[in-house]
Amino acid sequence: MDVLRDPTPSSDLPRGGVVTIGNFDGVHAGHRMLLTGAVERARALGVPAVALTFEPHPEKVLRPGSGLRLVTTRAQKAQLLDRLGLDTLVEIGFDRRFAAITAQEFAREFLFRRLAPAEVRLGTNFRFGAGRLGDVNFLSTLGHEMGFRVVGVEPLGDGGEVVSSTRVRHEIARGHVDEAWRLLARPFYVDGRVYRGKRFGRQLGFPTINVNVENELLPAHGVYVTVLHIPSYSRVFASVTNIGVRPTVYENSQVTVECHVLNFTGDVYDEPVRLSFLRRVRDERVFGSSMDLVAQIRRDVQTAELYFAQAGLPADELVRR
Repeated sequence: MDVLRDPTPSSDLPRGGVVTIGNFDGVHAGHRMLLTGAVERARALGVPAVALTFEPHPEKVLRPGSGLRLVTTRAQKAQLLDRLGLDTLVEIGFDRRFAAITAQEFAREFLFRRLAPAEVRLGTNFRFGAGRLGDVNFLSTLGHEMGFRVVGVEPLGDGGEVVSSTRVRHEIARGHVDEAWRLLARPFYVDGRVYRGKRFGRQLGFPTINVNVENELLPAHGVYVTVLHIPSYSRVFASVTNIGVRPTVYENSQVTVECHVLNFTGDVYDEPVRLSFLRRVRDERVFGSSMDLVAQIRRDVQTAELYFAQAGLPADELVRR
């Protein structure tokens, strides 16, 4: 998939394709429905499938104090879109000047003149342009005038609610990673690089891999059943991960992500890894002694082992479901 970042009017943009528009944070199940529909339609017409998105996320510009933490990094989003079959990702630089562009200007300049789409598909709840005045009906009227078809796709419903990035973020922040998995149609994961910690886990008999996470959003503090993908080993490993400040061992410590990999003894310092969260085990808490902590870690490991045994699938197949 080609990624075109903040293209100029003279950029070699794909023209005549099926275009879909959105922020696509997380690329959740609702996004997937919209995007796969665009890809299928593009294949039927024999034209490119194009995703048009904004960077940074508009809320970070318009509401900088909102504390928005995105589900995916920029690279993760591009990778997920690529896997869905998109041919081109066009990232438009979003700032306050761009936010002032009217819906009509956006449609004429960025859609009609630059992309000349055969068809535009977007969620019926998507809004664009200054004051968020542009929607499917507005674009349909302009599309009829400019010569491209507009298809509105209803949001994916789930339990009486719409599947949305906001809802996914909420579930992850609460530690409900199994619910996030369902809404995302994949496990929530973070990418990062392994760094050398203080080796306290090794002293306790449970060596851990410390991950310097690239993602903005982490699950709530606690212990989780996880899967660790180590590219240098070309495989994934069952694991159990603690997110928190390690209150039994340190005071006023920074938040760490420590992963104990089951049946693994390799040295992966400074290597990139991907950590997928499957189920929450328990809250982080203070223990009366190191012995109490070791006993609980042992129980956490047993919980993870039982989870994978009951799943009946290897760790790599489990995260592909």
